[in-house]
Amino acid sequence: MSETYIARSSAIAARMLAGEMMVMNSMDSTFFTLNQVATAIWQAADGRTPLREIVRSQICEQFDIDPEQAQTDAAQFVADLSQHGILLVSDQPMRDPHAPEER
Repeated sequence: MSETYIARSSAIAARMLAGEMMVMNSMDSTFFTLNQVATAIWQAADGRTPLREIVRSQICEQFDIDPEQAQTDAAQFVADLSQHGILLVSDQPMRDPHAPEER
């Protein structure tokens, strides 16, 4: 089974407001308000941690959610946000776009 890795796009603006994460794609002004579960996935999207691990360690540990349902819901959430360029998706770990270049 191949892994899915996710990272936040650098072409977005995100702010926590009243306990909800507000995310906007600056390219097309697409705007999302994320619930607590989606915010946990968003914050864990480092490009190096597999989505399966994020769901197991962040979602199932913090929320009372069935692991299979959580994985299905997370995959749909990732698909939705990746269509708008808000999340980047890869089948291999990604380098942090904000990290300094390695020499």
